[in-house]
Amino acid sequence: MKKYRTNGAIGALLDEYERAVGELQALIQTVTPAQLVAIADPHTNNPDCRSIQTVLSHVVRAGYAYANYIRSHQGEQPVPKAGEILDFVATSSAGEALTAMFQYTEKVFIDYPELPLEVFPEDQKILVRWGQRYDVEQLMEHAIVHILRHRRQIELFLANFVLKN
Repeated sequence: MKKYRTNGAIGALLDEYERAVGELQALIQTVTPAQLVAIADPHTNNPDCRSIQTVLSHVVRAGYAYANYIRSHQGEQPVPKAGEILDFVATSSAGEALTAMFQYTEKVFIDYPELPLEVFPEDQKILVRWGQRYDVEQLMEHAIVHILRHRRQIELFLANFVLKN
């Protein structure tokens, strides 16, 4: 039976983030080594969306970036992990990287148990690289949906691989 966190909204966000990560990990266990590195979308201009490998690398890097945005907003100077290129050669290493990314995010809330989730003044929100401002709750919701969107993208890649064969 699933054990739920009991720390209110933070617990709910972490439970759903962990669920999204787990669903993605379950999906990538079905991916063959050839599918992992195959170019699934040769027409995209986004290098993060060409293959399952590049999508997974992007998801892991983004997850670290979201956690680092929160840490930076608390006055820390975290070591950026968002720029690293992660060329997974096996889905098991991608799964491990997703677990480590989730644990890194979870530690933010261990380190800051009283972190306010909602703030309304725009100047108190977290400014992210693409110009949007989020409070912690909105950024975590974005992080969850980011994984869900890319899980769906990988599902579509896999469906297209089946159609081509």
